[in-house]
Amino acid sequence: MTIQDSFGADRPFDAPHRPESSDGSASSRPSSKPAGGRQRVRIRTTTTSAPQRVNYTPSSPRPASQQRYNNSDAPQRRQGFRPDGYTQQRQGGYGQQRPYKGKPKMNPGKRRVAYKEEHIDPNEPIRLNKFLANAGICSRREADEFIEAGVVTVNGEVVTEMGVKVSRQDDVRFHNEPVTLEQKVYVLLNKPKDYVTTIDDPQQRKTVMDLVKGACPERIYPVGRLDRNTTGVLLLTNDGALASKLTHPKYLKKKVYHVFLDKKISAYDMQQIRNGLTLEDGEIHVDAVEYANEKDKNQVGIEIHSGRNRIVRRIFESLGYHVTKLDRVQFAGLTKKNVRRGDWRFLTEKEVDMLRMGAFE
Repeated sequence: MTIQDSFGADRPFDAPHRPESSDGSASSRPSSKPAGGRQRVRIRTTTTSAPQRVNYTPSSPRPASQQRYNNSDAPQRRQGFRPDGYTQQRQGGYGQQRPYKGKPKMNPGKRRVAYKEEHIDPNEPIRLNKFLANAGICSRREADEFIEAGVVTVNGEVVTEMGVKVSRQDDVRFHNEPVTLEQKVYVLLNKPKDYVTTIDDPQQRKTVMDLVKGACPERIYPVGRLDRNTTGVLLLTNDGALASKLTHPKYLKKKVYHVFLDKKISAYDMQQIRNGLTLEDGEIHVDAVEYANEKDKNQVGIEIHSGRNRIVRRIFESLGYHVTKLDRVQFAGLTKKNVRRGDWRFLTEKEVDMLRMGAFE
């Protein structure tokens, strides 16, 4: 298409334009172009007639087309608009207004739980070191050392003998400060790597107590031990009776570990573990052992009751494997579900009751 085609078909660029008549022929009206001058162009403007005015009386309603606010089409004109203002919230979109919900709620697992106390006869005698441990003063072993040092008194008299028993009604003092039994606290920690399971470390390494600092004013301590490089479930409490029950060889509880090895373990070695192995400190039998991932023979799940030192690592090392990662996923029925690595939560009252009843074997 040439530039001429943009203005009219077969018409020279400088030719005057003559409007056509109704019958399709050129208009016979003479051109208004002056001779030798520029073409004069007349522009016709068309106007539309004004809409017919509708008369109405005050008693009759105003027509919808002449109402100032037509509520029938307000939602189409603008979402949320009302004659009395923007009272309706916009639905969706950028800048949507949401109702204020206040401060975020506390993690339910970190809300302090008031546990029911076990029924204990106040006149029932109890060993002095156990009384100090249950009060959160120290462990039983440390209590024996304090008793020998002569810093513990009972009813105003210094006690230095081992095995002395007291009742809850006696006046027991430690460094001249009265000793009262604390409210029991139970904290579950998902232990991370590079933390030692101890209260104080002479080498100034990071301890699990750094992770639960501020959890409660009571003095809690770990139940059992996890190696520095072992992660997973760890219970901390000031309930000495329960801690002893969970760690004593007579009442050892079930533990489940997720083991990562440096190479694939054969089915033959898996069967050897099921049959039992002989280590330097005697025979060891596991409750169950299976592949944790059928597609990855480097991962093994093992269930065991023994509480010997580094027992899981030594089992695989005796067969020529190196444990690259060890995670305890269950202890006495307690799991680390919904607890991030390095975080903690209080046990529920139901969990504490199950532990006291010995339901988790």
